Amino acid sequence: MAGIHITDIEAAINYWRQRQPSPDGVMLSKLLRALAEVYALMVFYKAEEADEFTMPADAAEAWQAWYATTPDTPCIAICSTSQGDADCKGCGRTFEEVQLWTEMTAGEKRAVWHRITREGTAWRFNRYAERAAEDRTLARQAAEAQSLLPFKASEA
Repeated sequence: MAGIHITDIEAAINYWRQRQPSPDGVMLSKLLRALAEVYALMVFYKAEEADEFTMPADAAEAWQAWYATTPDTPCIAICSTSQGDADCKGCGRTFEEVQLWTEMTAGEKRAVWHRITREGTAWRFNRYAERAAEDRTLARQAAEAQSLLPFKASEA
C-alpha cells in the first residue's frame, strides 16, 4: 500500500482553504470537503496514512492538485549513491529509491519524502538548510524594509 501521510492531507486541506475559501465560514468547496472527510476518518480511526488507491475520487483529485505544487524530488545534485553509498548523503534516499524514483507513484514518493524529513540526516536538512534559512531571513528583512518605504516616503 502506498500511504499518504496525514500531514500531507493537512497540507492539501490548507492549500485548498487558501484557493477556495469558505464564503460564509461554514460551507466548504467540493474538493475541500472530500479531503476533510478523509482527514476526519483518519483522525477517528487513529490512522497515520491513507491508501492513495482507495481514496475517494474527489479527495484523490484534490490531493493530486496539491501534490503537483510540491517539489518532485528531494535531490540536491549531490548524489553519493553514484559513489557506492547505500543511502544518498545529499537527499537521504536509498540507492533503490533513487533508481526507481521515476517509476514510483505520488504516494510512494511522498512516503519517501516523509521518511527522509523525519530522519533529517541528509545534507538537504542540515548543511544546506542553514543556507536556505539565511536566504529566507534576508528575503523577509528585504520585504519588511520595502513595506516601510511607502509609509516613510509619505511621512516626509
